[in-house]
Amino acid sequence: MKKYITWRHPKEFVSFQIETKSFLLLILLSVCLLLALIIGPSLGNKLLSPLEVVRTIAGISAGGNEFIVMNSRLPRTLVSILTGAALGLSGLILQGVIRNPLAAPDIIGVTGGASLAAVGFITYLSGTISISFLPIAAVSGGIIVSVFIYLMSWKNGVTPIRLILIGIGVSALMSAGTTFMLVLSPSSSAGQAYLWLTGSVYGASWENVYTIAMVIIVITPFVLLFSRSLNAQQFGDGVASGLGVKVEFHRMALLLFSVILAGVAVSVAGAIGFVGLIAPHIARALIGRQFASLILASTLVGGLLVFFADLIARTVFYPIDIPAGVFTAGIGAPFFLYLLFKNRNQF
Repeated sequence: MKKYITWRHPKEFVSFQIETKSFLLLILLSVCLLLALIIGPSLGNKLLSPLEVVRTIAGISAGGNEFIVMNSRLPRTLVSILTGAALGLSGLILQGVIRNPLAAPDIIGVTGGASLAAVGFITYLSGTISISFLPIAAVSGGIIVSVFIYLMSWKNGVTPIRLILIGIGVSALMSAGTTFMLVLSPSSSAGQAYLWLTGSVYGASWENVYTIAMVIIVITPFVLLFSRSLNAQQFGDGVASGLGVKVEFHRMALLLFSVILAGVAVSVAGAIGFVGLIAPHIARALIGRQFASLILASTLVGGLLVFFADLIARTVFYPIDIPAGVFTAGIGAPFFLYLLFKNRNQF
């Protein structure tokens, strides 16, 4: 068996090479994701057979479960997978651009900015402006905070430790602002915002599915095109520039992609924490460090993480529907401490 699978465009416009082992692992992750799309709608207060779920999705079932599958469980399953995919890819981009294993949208303040903007929208504008504008508010908040963090971190360049520390400080500031708004807001909107902040895909709709799927479908090919640039940037800006990479332009474009992915995920599912930190590390352990493969692997792993967190949250503790963010934080916080200890000599 060949070690690498290679594809080249006939006019050499673009080429792609991947290890055969990585390719097989990506297929395995994809199969797991397809199984999740069947398992998710099968489990709940009313158990359905996988065959019944497949028949219902295909539109050939007459069992009377169409509403349960198509209007409740399948949208929720898809939103959990897509949210995790967006956060996993966003975290990988940040870790690649910043060259820091601790980087993640929720840790360096990107999610905090998106959350502040989203809670402000829910609290003060949801009654006058359509809720469909919530993703725009969340992405705008994430972009503004990201630019602020980047500028505050700049001093003859951006060092990883400075960016992380400033990001943590800004994240705390965003959290304080969010809490302040919740205290002053009416109890009805405060309850909605509080549940959203915990991170939950409860009540997911097909509109949510279309919103986040469209963003992932549009952005992922662009990130793949920047995979060689990300590989080069791991050797430092000087080496990357010597290899012909337009470092600053590529860095800003990739950061923008990361913020958009995290902002849309936050607007749909709330502040589900630590997925952007964990998913890229699991993907590296499985695939290696080539970003072309990592981009796809992080997306798939992130989707599976949030799917299983939500599945446990809504089935194990039934009839209580616990937010999925509780479980991702329970796994992610110890993992973050482990990474801090492991990389303590690098800072």
